[in-house]
Amino acid sequence: MPVATAAVRSRRSHTPERRRLRESWPLVLPAVILSIVLVVFPILYATGLALSPRDATNVDLGKLTFDTFHAMFLDPVFWSSVGVTMLIYVGSLIPQLVLGTLIGYVMSRDVPGARVLQTFTLVPSLTAAVVVGLVWLLIYDPTLGVLNYLLGLVGVSAQDWLGDPNHVVWSLILVDIWQWTPLVALIVSAGIRNLPTEPFEAARVDGANAWQVGWRIGLPLLRPIITVVALLRTVDLIRYFDTGYIMTQGGPLNASTTMNIYAYRNAFAQLRLTFGSAAQIALFALVLVFAGVFTWLRRRSELDA
Repeated sequence: MPVATAAVRSRRSHTPERRRLRESWPLVLPAVILSIVLVVFPILYATGLALSPRDATNVDLGKLTFDTFHAMFLDPVFWSSVGVTMLIYVGSLIPQLVLGTLIGYVMSRDVPGARVLQTFTLVPSLTAAVVVGLVWLLIYDPTLGVLNYLLGLVGVSAQDWLGDPNHVVWSLILVDIWQWTPLVALIVSAGIRNLPTEPFEAARVDGANAWQVGWRIGLPLLRPIITVVALLRTVDLIRYFDTGYIMTQGGPLNASTTMNIYAYRNAFAQLRLTFGSAAQIALFALVLVFAGVFTWLRRRSELDA
C-alpha cells in the first residue's frame, strides 16, 4: 500500500502542469527579485525610518517608536493635505468618468475623421507633466494669461487663479480634467467597440429608445471597464504631485499641499526624513484602501454581468 501511494505521488509530481511550473521558475525569478528590490524593500525601509526617532536620518531598529506618526497626526498641515488630496480626487475623478464616457461614446461611432480625432485627443495625456504645468502657468497668469483675457471679453474681472487660496485647488482640478479625460475616453471607446451587439438588438426589437438602450443596457455592460478606469485614475489622483508642484509648490498658504507634496517638503526641503516617510506610509495605506474597494467593485460587477 505505501508503495502504491508513493507511485501515485510520483506520477502527480511529474504531471505536465507541475513540470511546466518548475520550468517557468527561472523565467519568473528575475521579475520576483526586481519586484523585491524596487517595491518591497523601499516600503520596508520607509516603514522602519518612519518608526525611528524623529531626528533619525537612517533606520534605527533599536529605538522603534510611533512618535513621528503621533506628531504628524497632530500637525494641522497634514490633515489639510489629506483634505486637499480628497478634494482633488473627487473633483477630478467624477468629471473625468462622466465626460470620458460621453466622449468615448462619440469616439466609438463610425464617423469621418474618427481616427484623426483620437490621435489629437490623446495629446494632453501624452504630454509630460512639466510641459503641462508650464503651459497652464501661462494660461493662468493674472496679467498676461489668456484665460483672464477671454473672461474679460465677457465682462468677468481678472482673477489670480493660482494665488488665491479659494481658487487654486479648482484650477489644478481643471488642468487634471483637461489632461486625463481623453485617456478615459479612449479606454471607454475601446470597451464600447468590444461590447456584444445581441443585447442592444434585442432591446431595439422590444421597442426601447436610444436613451433606454444606453442607460439600461450599455452602462451596465460598461461597468467593469469604467471601474478599472476609475481604479487607474484613483491611484494617480491619490498620489497627485508633479503638475501641482510645478504650478504652485503647495501654495499659497498650503492651500494646494497634497499628501505627496507634504511628504516631499518634509523629507527633502526640511530634511525631516522620518516625517516624510511617515507621510508616504499614510499615503500608501490610503492607496491600498481605495484600490481594494475598486478591486472589490470590479469583481462584483463581473459577477453581476
